[in-house]
Order: sequence, then structure tokens, then C-alpha cells
Amino acid sequence: MPPMTSQNLDVPNLDGALAFTIPDRNARGRLLRLGPSLNAILSAHGYPRAIENVLAEAIVLAGLLGSTLKDAEGQLTLQAQTEKGVIDLLVADYRGGELRGYARHDAERLAETPADPTLFALFGKGYLAITFDLASTNERYQGIVPLEGTSLAEAAESYFAQSEQIPSLVRIGIGRDAEGRVVGGGLMLQHLPEGEDGRERLHTRLDHPEWDHVAALGGSVRGDELADPDLPLQTLLWRLFNEDEVRVSAALPPRKGCRCDPDHVARVIARFPEEERTAMVGADGRIEVNCEFCARSFAIDPVAA
Repeated sequence: MPPMTSQNLDVPNLDGALAFTIPDRNARGRLLRLGPSLNAILSAHGYPRAIENVLAEAIVLAGLLGSTLKDAEGQLTLQAQTEKGVIDLLVADYRGGELRGYARHDAERLAETPADPTLFALFGKGYLAITFDLASTNERYQGIVPLEGTSLAEAAESYFAQSEQIPSLVRIGIGRDAEGRVVGGGLMLQHLPEGEDGRERLHTRLDHPEWDHVAALGGSVRGDELADPDLPLQTLLWRLFNEDEVRVSAALPPRKGCRCDPDHVARVIARFPEEERTAMVGADGRIEVNCEFCARSFAIDPVAA
């Protein structure tokens, strides 16, 4: 039986992540599971369950995609937007292991949908924008795909097929633990040009037999396995790929993060012209700024800003 090679990994079942490669199959992947960090993000707004579930999926997806960034200061942003959906805006992003997310929805329209609404019922006709910002080079890569299919994971697969021309498989599971807390897990697999682990995709074959093998095994994972808080990530990885040699390394641990501290907000306000800052001042003589991600408010002294 082929071994699974690693470097004395100690990856937690929750808020843990693994990076791995399957060299003989020219494939790489990410596996992660979120628990406390995910609940900390979701609890800021008290979302209804249907909104909570789809935002949790977006945050897991952001963690999978963002963890592939080699730029330590780079950022991955997912934005789903519609004109007439129950959810008109959903945003999740990743930077340096930190995750955050926010969803804006119409509560009255949500009440008219089924208890377990489909992706189309929540978004209607919409699109998903995936943006990679590379801080080290000031480059930005963005792809936009329709919100079609049954999940955000399917939309991400379409993005990679259309924008990056990388055969990819994305699976996400959202569940609850015994205390009712949200658990989210995800698996992402990608086929690479033979012998390469880089950005050059010109010789990637969409029908490569090695990719068919990897995709078949990865596609067998169940959502309840991905979201099982008691199932170690390495055990799940071994279940899927015990026929192959898998090289495993720890990815940056995912965690809740928001960049809305008072000093940062004050610096952003200071960039506005003086007349615009004056127009922002409220009756109490201060500029109030709300962070949609973490539902915090900041009262900024316009003079200090």
C-alpha cells in the first residue's frame, strides 16, 4: 500500500488545513475544516439558517482557494451578486490565513422561500466573481462566472475551467455538531501540467486519464465526512487516496480575521478630501463607520483622522 508522507503533522480536526500533492497523478489539493472560526464569523449577524449555510459554504470556498496563494500578503475575494435575489450581495475573503464573510439579504423574500432553498431560489440570476490580488506584484486576476448549478462549489469549478483552464474538483460540506454549532469542510483538487506545479497551463489536458482517476476518488467524498468534527483530516485524505502516494504538508491554519481596527479605519478616512470628511461628520461631531463583516461600529474623530 503506498505511503502517505508527511512531516510530523499535528493538524486539528477543526480550524485545520492540509496541502497535498499526488506526484504520480500530477495533482495537488487542499483539505480544510472550519469550526470555531466559522461560528465566530457567522455569529456577528444572527443569520437565518439558509443564509448561514450558503455564507458558510462561501467562507470554506474562500479558505480553499485562498490557501493556494504563495504571496503571503495576497488576498482572495469571492463576491456573489444579483439584482433580484433573496441574497443581493455575498462576500467572503482570505488573506494570510484570515477569513471573513458577509451576506446581505431580504428577510421578507426569504420567508417566502422553501425551508431548504436551492442556490437559484436564493440568488436568482447572478454571478460569482473570484479575484486574486497579489500584493508583492500589484497584479490582480479576476474571473466572473454565472451562478449556475446547485452550489458555489460548482461555480468555482466553472471558474477554473473557463478562466484558468485547470481541471478542478471542489466539494464542500456544511453540518452541525452535537451542540448545534456550524462545521464546514472542503476539498479542492487540481490537475497540473505534467511535472509542473506552477501557473503555466498550456499543456494541461482536460481529458487526462490520471486526472480521471484522481477526480473519481475525490468525487466520492461525502459532505458529512468533510463536516465531521471527529474525523481527522489526514484520516479522510487516506480514505480517499490510499491507492496512491500522497505527500502532505500543513497549510496555514485558517482563522477569523477582520481588518477593521480603529487605527485602520482612521487611516482610510484620512485619505478622503477634507470637504468629504466634513460631510461625514454626524450630530455628535464624529464620523461613524460600520463594518459589515463583523457588525462593529467605530466613532472616528475627524480632526485626528
